[in-house]
Amino acid sequence: MHSKGDPRSRPGAHDAAHWCLVSSPPPNSAITARVVLLCGPSGSGKSLLSARSGLPVLRLDDFYKEGDDPTLPQVAGSSDIDWDHPLSWDADAAVAAIAQLCGTGRTSVPVYDIPLSARTGSEAVDFTGAPVFIAEGIFAAEIVERCREAGFLADALCLSRGAVTTFRRRFLRDLREGRKSVPFLLRRGWRLMRDERSVVARQTALGASACDRDEALDRLAAAERSAREVVGDLRVSGNWSRPGGEAANATAPRP
Repeated sequence: MHSKGDPRSRPGAHDAAHWCLVSSPPPNSAITARVVLLCGPSGSGKSLLSARSGLPVLRLDDFYKEGDDPTLPQVAGSSDIDWDHPLSWDADAAVAAIAQLCGTGRTSVPVYDIPLSARTGSEAVDFTGAPVFIAEGIFAAEIVERCREAGFLADALCLSRGAVTTFRRRFLRDLREGRKSVPFLLRRGWRLMRDERSVVARQTALGASACDRDEALDRLAAAERSAREVVGDLRVSGNWSRPGGEAANATAPRP
């Protein structure tokens, strides 16, 4: 929380293998995995789609800044913190974690409590052996170019379900999870519903491809196939999982 127009034509599912944006690794690099960046408006279903894909998932929402950070932006004309502005999020830390996962399969990430607007700890993430993983969150498009230049971008997707559907999903989720006060949720929800077209337009301009759920699943499958071919013998062996035996793609609903 804090919490379509793609100008290109969209091919059918049978052309999925041609969609993958897997980039060539830099010379002498030791890339063992690639990342699919999954963005979209808050409430568009990114976490559910990620879980359905069966791929390991990095939650980018855990890289939000804490509520007392003086650099947090505010909603224009309001005292509310603008948790939907990219400056509320630590892009450098997110890119560093992705780079470690692509290079070693392991990293440590913060654990973020949305109702508290605070980091409450950290956890180890182990995707060892996975040729591709998803990094999902509303700001994923902000780091598309950085991941592409680093040579570990597999694809970048923007999930869009329509402003009214997204508004309903987001409000019911946030209310159920007690993320913020009801007045805050209503103000935020109404603002995001009005701004959804511009949100999707910005994310696609940054390099993400707008798609619905089915197309996104097809592209994720294509990215995994392509990543296996590109990574090849560089990929280390092993089984990715979170500590304690919890599946790495078992994400809780997020913004």
